[in-house]
Amino acid sequence: MKTDNNTVIGFVLIGILFLGYFWFSNRQQQAILLDKKRTEDSIARVRALTAPKVDPAAAALDSLKRDSTNKLAVAGNFQSAANGAEELTTIDNGLIKISFTNKGGQPKSVELKTFKSFDSSNAIMGGSPFNNIAYTINTSANQSALTSSLFFNPPTITKEADGREVVSYSLTSVDGQSITHQFIVKPNDYMVDWNIVINGANRLLTGNTLNVNWQVEADKKQTDIVYERRQSRLCFVEDGSYDYKTATTGTTATFEKPVNWVSMKQQFFNSTLIAKNNFNGGEMSVTVPADSDTGKVVGKAIANMKIQLPAAASATIPMALYYGPNEFNVLKKYNIKMESIVDLGSGVFSFVKYINRYIIIPVFNFFASFISSYGWVIALLTIFIRLVTSPLTYTSYLSGAKMKVLRPELDILKKKLGDDQQAFAMQQMKLFREAGVNPLGGCIPAVLQIPIFFALYSFFNSEIALRGQSFLWAKDLSSYDVIARLPFSIPFGFGDHISLFTITAVTTSFLISIYNMSMTPDQGNPVMKYMPYFFPFILLFIFNQLPSALTWYYTVSNLITLILQFVIQNYIIDHDKILAKMEETRKKPKTKSKWQERYSQMMESQQKVQDLKQRTNNNKK
Repeated sequence: MKTDNNTVIGFVLIGILFLGYFWFSNRQQQAILLDKKRTEDSIARVRALTAPKVDPAAAALDSLKRDSTNKLAVAGNFQSAANGAEELTTIDNGLIKISFTNKGGQPKSVELKTFKSFDSSNAIMGGSPFNNIAYTINTSANQSALTSSLFFNPPTITKEADGREVVSYSLTSVDGQSITHQFIVKPNDYMVDWNIVINGANRLLTGNTLNVNWQVEADKKQTDIVYERRQSRLCFVEDGSYDYKTATTGTTATFEKPVNWVSMKQQFFNSTLIAKNNFNGGEMSVTVPADSDTGKVVGKAIANMKIQLPAAASATIPMALYYGPNEFNVLKKYNIKMESIVDLGSGVFSFVKYINRYIIIPVFNFFASFISSYGWVIALLTIFIRLVTSPLTYTSYLSGAKMKVLRPELDILKKKLGDDQQAFAMQQMKLFREAGVNPLGGCIPAVLQIPIFFALYSFFNSEIALRGQSFLWAKDLSSYDVIARLPFSIPFGFGDHISLFTITAVTTSFLISIYNMSMTPDQGNPVMKYMPYFFPFILLFIFNQLPSALTWYYTVSNLITLILQFVIQNYIIDHDKILAKMEETRKKPKTKSKWQERYSQMMESQQKVQDLKQRTNNNKK
């Protein structure tokens, strides 16, 4: 189609008309919407002027009335307990200051007077809205309520001749049923007895079952909440046996057999609910907040436990609550296996708990009884352990001395055989056998000391006496010391700080490795050759977040090792006598042990295979 000027002008005019139409329509539409908004605003203003005014106070009062009505309905025959004001009653027994509340007739919070929290204030257990202990009762024919929602009568407080104080809260229904919570606070004791007395139990409890709901929020007590959470556990005694579940990331336990007690255990403290006649079953769970690295809550525990009562009108349920430290001797006196809460050895190394119970703890407490500085107590404990293990240590040093005497001959063998590792190993074993040297003589003592290390690892992580104790540059022996903070976190367990005791432990370990390598023959295997130097580097990542008590112990132990090695090698062991004795041993008829026979046979077989392979390669050439 041909287009001329008139056609173009026509299209342009049509376009202008369309644009004008759309602009006018849009403007008209906006005017209509604006006019509509003005009308709606005017109507709203008129309605606001003509509507009755609402009194905020009256509205709040109406809400309270509705809430009160609902509470009255739920409270049923206990309507007098439906509403009230919370009132606290505080009892101080010397060790704890426990506050009871009339809302639910239960403990509100417990202040541990002799222990500090991470912020230097007295350690507090409980106190948050989450903490609660209650059970369900039938308040009327069709209603039930948790005791924690009811306001008990003001408490009666009785002080007995032996110093214990009895705090009693009570509830009474309109038809004569009653509930009494009796708390017995003994002087200088972390355990609080709790007796529940129910008159009309057959009506108040469905199926004569007491369903106890216990909620505990374990708040941060240590500087490092991540490490504290690693030590947290859900502990219990079921069917007479102690057990636990690690609660680092949360956990759940279901009980189908009788349970004596359940506990939320932190690194150094625990909250425990005890049924003196046992729970019949139930479950308990621990959840960890999402802000696990920065928050102040280690974990939240919820236990739902049941007690089956005899079919009777009245019932007394003896229970107890523990709020206090994970102190072995304190927990042991209750004679219900609560001392097992203190982690003195678990898992694969559970057997080391006996080393701690019968050796480490008594010796540690003995030194602590007359030395105030726990750093020096640890040093003396280290010396004691080294004295006990000295026979093993001397055997190790004697083996090292023999290896040193044989080193020139081994160097000659190494030069003679070159890179033939199998031939060298066979000749080395032959030389050891002739000289009466056990190549494992230096390893066995080290292996036997591994249980001691793990025993001390568990002990220093659990010993509450070290908590808050300073020594040299360490502010708290129960945690790592910090000489420098890093602007970043190094992975593989190192963290964002540098521990000086870790540096001293690693450095002394490195010096021991250098000394030992100077005593032993040159290793042809590169891995075996450099492993002694690499091992201290690994310790750097293992130790940096461990308690400074442990790294201080390791430092002292290493220093003792270095001193003993130097003294024994240079002033006690006579290398000439050892060499003469070894020459005498060589002249005697040799008998191989079964292990030596198997090892020799294995090396000979490998040597034959290597020789055959070498001949085959030569023939091909």
